Amino acid sequence: MAILTSTTASGVANGTSNGTSNGSAQLSPSELDAKKLILNLVDKPKPIPAPESLVFGEIKTDHMLVVHFDPVNGWSAPEIKPYGPLSIDPASSCLQYCPNVFEGMKAYIGPDGEARLFRPEKNMQRLARSAARVALPKFDQDALLTLIKRLILVDKRWIPTKPGYSLYIRPTIIGTRSNLGVRHSDTATLFVILSPAVPTSKMASIQSRYSQYLIPFALGPEIDAASKGYDQILWLLETDCQSGEKGKKELRITEVGAMNVFVVVKRDDGHLDLITPPLDGTILPGVTRSSTLALAEAHTSGDITLPGVPSTLKLYTQEQPLTMSKLSTLYSEGKVVEFFGVGTAAIIAPVNKIGWNGQDLLVKQESPDGLGVIGHGILEMITGIQTGKTKFEDWSVPCE
Repeated sequence: MAILTSTTASGVANGTSNGTSNGSAQLSPSELDAKKLILNLVDKPKPIPAPESLVFGEIKTDHMLVVHFDPVNGWSAPEIKPYGPLSIDPASSCLQYCPNVFEGMKAYIGPDGEARLFRPEKNMQRLARSAARVALPKFDQDALLTLIKRLILVDKRWIPTKPGYSLYIRPTIIGTRSNLGVRHSDTATLFVILSPAVPTSKMASIQSRYSQYLIPFALGPEIDAASKGYDQILWLLETDCQSGEKGKKELRITEVGAMNVFVVVKRDDGHLDLITPPLDGTILPGVTRSSTLALAEAHTSGDITLPGVPSTLKLYTQEQPLTMSKLSTLYSEGKVVEFFGVGTAAIIAPVNKIGWNGQDLLVKQESPDGLGVIGHGILEMITGIQTGKTKFEDWSVPCE
């Protein structure tokens, strides 16, 4: 290993003192501090695989970012070090009670050769909310983003330069309190790993089968769906009937696989509704989801024109519950124009078949990537912004 830079930080708190009952001074736990970064780089970097050989999430880059938290000292000096196993106590709360959270984001190479991130502040905000939800230690969001940018610059050579490829970023926080008692974890490890990622076009169109399981990451239903020739699960949630009819239940659409759902519906006036379920606590507040809504609204207002979409065609965004019975009715009326999932990994993936009540609802979406006109236009706009080729708001952030 080659230690390139170091600091004198030892993890001892660097804060203001607070008075105690006996008059002695006690230091406050340290905040996450990007200035304390330690670089410990590999002597022999790994060879870069051919982009065509990549499988999502399989290959990891040379380095990772690791930083630890304990309630006395606070956050340790962050370290960028060679990728490798973590050492944790078998009684750690992450293994026993699962207080673990993660984010998914990507880095891209722009036409100027600069590494860029797509709306990364949204990922930091969501990671902070996730950590708070399972009572993991707080962290400085700006400091973590600075550290992630530094890690990306260290492993910049791993970002594929072929169009559509990217570097997937997985920030993760795990609870490491080594006590079998059930309580929040006041110790934690925060780490970030990187993996070169394939473009959306290499991800197949989705054939989805419904499931009433309520946990989107349950693997049993996915195995069952695969055995019947489907690629993913369209997750449904049983709720009371919106009409108020006593005792009647409805199956409300939530997500497809691990992605947010969008349905494009033809309106009587010739324009289109872009419908997605509302953020009611059961739906992931996806960055791609919010970006899709914002771009559709910008197209309708005339601020932008989505590639391949007529400027005169209005897209009316609707964040509203959508039940399977309603979807089935819209389908039978010939009003379902497009159906797609959105997320960090795939960006936008078409759903062309949904198994429901013994039949398949087929959604014909004609474009080279299997998407319809709207899905393809949004995909083109997002990927252009991600690489810095297209300017929109401050969504594309260089890793400086």
